[in-house]
Amino acid sequence: MPTLNEEAMGYEPPQTKNIADLEVVRTDVEVETKEFNKEDGSTFTVKVINVDGSDYRVPTSVLKTLKAMLEEKPTLKTFKVKKSGEGLKTEYTVIPLE
Repeated sequence: MPTLNEEAMGYEPPQTKNIADLEVVRTDVEVETKEFNKEDGSTFTVKVINVDGSDYRVPTSVLKTLKAMLEEKPTLKTFKVKKSGEGLKTEYTVIPLE
């Protein structure tokens, strides 16, 4: 059994990655809503997809753009997301891959 010191040194807090970290995203992957706590005790929710055991956050702007694409091409199966900027100036570009 590991010691508390060993456990603490190996601890990495759980992190939610971003959908832009994926090379390809399938449109049929399930979406979950997860709730997180802020340091001040308040909560917030985010949409996530789980790919190979890791959660990836799906920004609202990606959902809006993907909706418009699916309205035009309901058979779209895969896409990619490019991320630019940081913080409040982050922008996401959804690129169809078919």
